[in-house]
Amino acid sequence: MIRLHHEAVVADAHNDLLMLVVRRPRSVWASYFRERWYPQLREGGVDVQVLPVYIDHEFRPEGALRESLRMIEAAHRIAEGNADVVALCRTGAEIDAALTSGRIALVLALEGCPQIDDDIELLQTLARLGVRIVSFTHYGRTMLADGSAEDATGGRLTKAGVDAVALLDQLGVLIDVSHVGRASVEHILELATRPVVATHSCAYAVYRHHRNLTDDQLRGIAATGGVIGVNFFAGFLTHEKPRIEHLVEHIAHIVDVAGEDHVGLGSDFIAEVFEEKVPTCDRPLILEGTNTEILVPGLEGPAGLPLVTDALLHHGFSEPVIRKILGANFVRVLQGTSCKIPQ
Repeated sequence: MIRLHHEAVVADAHNDLLMLVVRRPRSVWASYFRERWYPQLREGGVDVQVLPVYIDHEFRPEGALRESLRMIEAAHRIAEGNADVVALCRTGAEIDAALTSGRIALVLALEGCPQIDDDIELLQTLARLGVRIVSFTHYGRTMLADGSAEDATGGRLTKAGVDAVALLDQLGVLIDVSHVGRASVEHILELATRPVVATHSCAYAVYRHHRNLTDDQLRGIAATGGVIGVNFFAGFLTHEKPRIEHLVEHIAHIVDVAGEDHVGLGSDFIAEVFEEKVPTCDRPLILEGTNTEILVPGLEGPAGLPLVTDALLHHGFSEPVIRKILGANFVRVLQGTSCKIPQ
């Protein structure tokens, strides 16, 4: 198991660690990452790490763009201050170069778009700064789309959202449908001309939560050539006491429905963020009836990722399929991203 895990390319499509980096003085952003996060990523065998830019409520709406730029700057400083072990990658060629040199490839993403409102030209600005993946919304409604918590409204993309799909396809930036509402996902899949991804989502057929994707959505993402990164968050996996087998159940279902070339990992390791940001008086934090402190044993952070490989082997997946799930599928799609900024 250890051999397979560390020989394979491991790609994690969602880790909110930038939220913790920017809580510290900018002078220690790079050193904090190296001391706190790099050892965990290395122990977990991570070769490609997507870094979402998520803007918490206290920064919305006025401070959303400023906080986004701080987080993007933090990612650049992490890469510049740790150039021997990581690289911030804008293209598939840069990802390949990072992997060849033994460094971790870091990829920037937007989780929701509160920072742009309906000024979609700012997506081009953010792409210039290195953003390679964009999701239009979080749980709620933005000027582009509805989040999954708004499913009852049946809202599709706005005119700005439709224009954003066209712009991102032109720029070579991946569209991420995790958190996007059901009707808006369908609308994106109708319009997209390039692979669509879900960086951190689970299967609705396995556990009925609005954040999870239906079988039709899974097939639709696969039809674009995209990948679904399965989320490790216990509240999306099961109503029972979570076990790693619940995660594997979601992975196996998505393999059955979407195919082995369209499944990956999107850990959503959020425990440290909640631990640091949520005041003691508000603990445990309950989100939609889920205690966020309940975690899959062993999967509290990146260091536990080899356990996923072990569980996939025990489930009966072959080594070639496991390599695809661990990272090859996401790397394939990311290699198709580029920085096609019009001159």
